[in-house]
Amino acid sequence: MQPLALNLATALWAVEVAATLAFALSGLMEASRKRLDAVGVVVVAGLAAFGGGTLRDVLLDRRPFFWVEHPHYIWGIFGLAVAAMLFMRQRHMKPTERGIVWPDALGLGLFAGSGTLIALDAALPPLVAVLMGVITASFGGVLRDIVCNEIPTAFRDHRPYAMCAFAGGWAVVAVQRAGGGETAALVLGTAVAFGLRALALHFDWRLPAWQTD
Repeated sequence: MQPLALNLATALWAVEVAATLAFALSGLMEASRKRLDAVGVVVVAGLAAFGGGTLRDVLLDRRPFFWVEHPHYIWGIFGLAVAAMLFMRQRHMKPTERGIVWPDALGLGLFAGSGTLIALDAALPPLVAVLMGVITASFGGVLRDIVCNEIPTAFRDHRPYAMCAFAGGWAVVAVQRAGGGETAALVLGTAVAFGLRALALHFDWRLPAWQTD
């Protein structure tokens, strides 16, 4: 069982790295559209990658912040920002946007699951724990768009995003209530959120829009 557990941990780590890079890339592209300087590019990329987890840790009074505990993520953001400013041009934007869709969806599920587990470990009620998972998964993008003076994409795109994280969080709660381990809860929560997001993208599902007339 130990090699299986090790392989699963390695796979989850690889997904986490890919998802963090995908979130950072979304920040880099938004910063490029706004023609920000080097400091702005790094800040916006960092907000997109770390904002949701940092907000969760602030609300839970949890220290140290996860990116303080793992500074290699910060170096990765710096390196990605420098490489993007040197080599990324307008013709690269569309292929990059298409390429990060699936790592972003995986990150949505993984961060929703991990955020929910962290809140459950802090003995918070299930609903609050699930909301912490949603914050972890989606509020980096919200903070990115606010800093760039945009209505957050998660609120105006109409394709389910936060709702997928919400469902994934409840899957984590269900596994925990059934006596499953944290790894099983994380895997199922990630699978549910990712699966729903993938179906929403494939079938172009839309949430109802506010009808003012």
